[in-house]
Formats: sequence, C-alpha cells, structure tokens
Amino acid sequence: MAQRTTLLAVTSAQLAAQAAGHVVALRRRRYFDVPFMTGSPEHLVRDWLWFGTAYSAPPYLLGLEVWALGRLLRGPDDRARWVLRWLGTGLTLGYLSERCSRVRVRPGGLDPVETPVVVVGWGCAAALAVLARR
Repeated sequence: MAQRTTLLAVTSAQLAAQAAGHVVALRRRRYFDVPFMTGSPEHLVRDWLWFGTAYSAPPYLLGLEVWALGRLLRGPDDRARWVLRWLGTGLTLGYLSERCSRVRVRPGGLDPVETPVVVVGWGCAAALAVLARR
C-alpha cells in the first residue's frame, strides 16, 4: 500500500512538472530539440501535439499518464503500473536527449524557472520507472 501511495504522489508530481514545463516552454518559446529532430518556435503548438516541447511531453503521452493515475487511484492495478514504468523510462530518456534539459542541469546553465521544472520532471520520470516495477 505504501508503494502505491508513493507511486501516486510521484505520478502527480510528474504531471505537475509536465504542466509547468508546458507553460514555461510556451512562454519562453522552447521548442523540442533532440539529436535527430528539431522543432521551430513558429510551430511550437503544432509540434507539441506530436513531439512535445523542450520541457513537456506530447498530449498523447500525458493522456496515458492521467489514465494510469486514475486506475491507480481506484486501487492496485498491474496494467497501470506497467504503463507508468514504460512512460517513466521513455520520459527519462526524453529528458536526457533534450538539449535544453541538459543545458539547464549543467553548471552555468542554471535558470531559476527552467531548472526546477527540468529537475522535478526528470527526477519524477526516473522514479516512475523504478517505483512502478513489481
């Protein structure tokens, strides 16, 4: 029971970081920039629908996370745990591949608004990958 409660709290914190990351990315025009593709500031909202922003995942991944959170709120659920484990793994790799995220956690790249969003989102994503295991 304690592990389910912790998983619920981490999932909620990760979703809050995603929401904050989306707002920050829209206001500061931070488009996605990964090694194999790059978005554009002119098409930030359109790109978010398919690829996410520099600090938030696309809506279809967030929808899966909300769905899994809802299932876990009702009780223990192996399918929801499986979804959260894979989402956490994917999001962890996504933060790692995102150029803006890597810049914000390096010395000299710290920003009072963006760095906490990245650290909480990335940390919670990694925690999801670990906590959602059976």
